[in-house]
Amino acid sequence: MKRPSVSRTILPVLAGLALIAAIAIVLRTQPDRQSTTPANTPPTVPSAQLRTGAVSGAGVVEPSSELIEVGAHRPGVVARVAVQAGNRVSKGDLLFEIDARDARARAVEARAAVEQARAQLRTAEVELAEAGRLLALYDSVEDPRAVAQAEVIDRRGNRDRAAAQLGLARAQLEQARAQLESAETEVVLHQVRAPRAGEVLQVRTRPGEYATAGPAPGNSSEPLMTLGETQPLHVRIDVDESEIERVDLGAPAIVSPRGNARRRTQAVHVRTEPLVVPKRSLTNQATERVDVRVLQLVYALPPEARDFYVGQQVDAFIPAKARSRPALPARSAQAAR
Repeated sequence: MKRPSVSRTILPVLAGLALIAAIAIVLRTQPDRQSTTPANTPPTVPSAQLRTGAVSGAGVVEPSSELIEVGAHRPGVVARVAVQAGNRVSKGDLLFEIDARDARARAVEARAAVEQARAQLRTAEVELAEAGRLLALYDSVEDPRAVAQAEVIDRRGNRDRAAAQLGLARAQLEQARAQLESAETEVVLHQVRAPRAGEVLQVRTRPGEYATAGPAPGNSSEPLMTLGETQPLHVRIDVDESEIERVDLGAPAIVSPRGNARRRTQAVHVRTEPLVVPKRSLTNQATERVDVRVLQLVYALPPEARDFYVGQQVDAFIPAKARSRPALPARSAQAAR
């Protein structure tokens, strides 16, 4: 039996199989070109602003009071936390308390020192009154030969010393009162209270943890507690500096929460920040520029907008200025007349 030729039989078969495998791989690795509906509807210009035009911007929801970052007046171990996130507080309500046993002990000592100073003051007043009566008795004697002049001088000196002792006792009482006030103030400074009415947005401390006064350790910017007035909520919208001239300042804006473009809320203009700042609120889009500066516009959300949360990103559309009619040249104006 004659053997099959490698070059005429086997190689063409292998080449055909390789060609079929290559075609199958190419067909399998082709990209899917079928159109699909996006999971989230991208934000689009509202129909009311299609005729006049709109300026888009990204924003963040914030309290109307802005974020109030609360810290401790004195360092120490947190003894008690009186609130939790979501609670509403009034101005002066206790938020948390630092262990103040040493400060309270100093206040007790200061109160005792005040009572001691008061007793010394009463003693000095009695001694001065007694010295005054004895001196008056000696002065009432009409015959100067009946009383030695030295006795009169001694009694007058006793009266003056009692008066000086009374002044010293009064000064010591004022000093003790000042020390008591300082000790009581130190006790109060261990209690952190709400600087204004608002809502507790976040609590980052627990009983038993050590709280520092001033900046957090390690240059951390996280405060111990965050407050803010959420009735109403505000939205801080960033407008690129290249679009500033087109914005109709003062006009209401249409705001949508990120990821829900169908939810549109009209926000009222509150103020325009006069300082143009570097852009910080990013939208994570591939075409987004981060080397620009932005003008920040603050808008108020209506009271019924309860599904917005502080720190949430939003997409906003602000009406553009109406295009003014261009001025005619001088010759064209005369021809028109």
